[in-house]
Amino acid sequence: MNLHEYQGKEILASFGVRIQRGIVAHNAKEAVEAAKQLTAETGTGWHVIKAQVHAGGRGKGGGVKLAKNLKEVEEIANQIIGMNLITPQTSAEGKKVHQILVAEDVYYPGDSETKEFYMSVLLNRATGKNMIMYSTEGGMDIEEVAEHTPHLIFTEEIDPATGILGFQARKIAFNLGLSGTAFKEMTKFVSSLYKAYVESDSSMFEINPVLKTSDDKIMAVDAKVSIDDNALYRRKQYAEMRDLREENPIEVEAREVGLNYVDLDGNVGCMVNGAGLAMATMDLIKMAGGEPANFLDVGGTADAKRVEEAFRIILKDPNVKAILINIFGGIVRCDRVAQGVVDAYKNMGDSMKVPIIVRLQGTNAELAKEIIDNSGLAVQSAVQFQEAADKVKAVLA
Repeated sequence: MNLHEYQGKEILASFGVRIQRGIVAHNAKEAVEAAKQLTAETGTGWHVIKAQVHAGGRGKGGGVKLAKNLKEVEEIANQIIGMNLITPQTSAEGKKVHQILVAEDVYYPGDSETKEFYMSVLLNRATGKNMIMYSTEGGMDIEEVAEHTPHLIFTEEIDPATGILGFQARKIAFNLGLSGTAFKEMTKFVSSLYKAYVESDSSMFEINPVLKTSDDKIMAVDAKVSIDDNALYRRKQYAEMRDLREENPIEVEAREVGLNYVDLDGNVGCMVNGAGLAMATMDLIKMAGGEPANFLDVGGTADAKRVEEAFRIILKDPNVKAILINIFGGIVRCDRVAQGVVDAYKNMGDSMKVPIIVRLQGTNAELAKEIIDNSGLAVQSAVQFQEAADKVKAVLA
């Protein structure tokens, strides 16, 4: 589950991480009031107006701007709220901006030069350890840094059993070239950031940039946070932060009826039980010359109601030209799945306008094939993987 910048910063602040302070606004009037409040609380004279959408590169799309007075705050808020923000991480249509963050200006003059760093915390699946990735090249796309100057990217692996140790936090501060007060501030920042990552059950914390201010404070100027969906049952305070407006509406609907669905860009809909079989089915479609339109795992039960819900979800995608149902009857009997497909097809009537190929293997697979073949419906049955692939290829042609 992805969070907005202001939500990620709220989590960071709750674990003692210094953040660039800001207030959320939903219209220009609220933005002006937020700016006045920030000035009273922080003394900031300028304000940074940031679009709140689930996408990086907001500044490149005109979603981050500096306001030097209240009139500019109002003007910029009117420009950004309601716009379709297009960034390198959005579709061509972009994402509609429903709210902005009015933040304090932290690039104020002082005794030393400001510096920007990159830092993220995530799991290294190869080693089974958490990892802090960091760089002196903050404010830039980390992919660009990795491609052109890989020697400027550092990693520090942390054993989950021990947590981050003092020498590791100091090593990170040293590699970033810090000393004195900034060095001490960075070690504290790193330790608190790691604690926030672990105790919020996040799958990723990305702070770009981490800023060293002109008076040697270390703070998070941005925050990109993903919470592990599997942990939301015990992190209900974070589950309430979910912004469904930022998510694919078909995926939201599928989640509400208990289906594991991921929208893709292809032309063949998939209905499968089990994630491993789903991945193999997507490979099968590719080999047949098609492109998978979705990942859909119906789970261990595939009765008529669940199959019908899956059909309706798949057919919401106008690009779907065929549907491949690939079920292994281990927990569920194949004949029950076949009857569920037939009943769902009849219930949906004229809305079923694409060819359907059904491959059922496992308990009562032969009986299931008979049910499909004798149904009188435009549903093709298959037993072997290759047979299913050939039928997909034929209907696409």
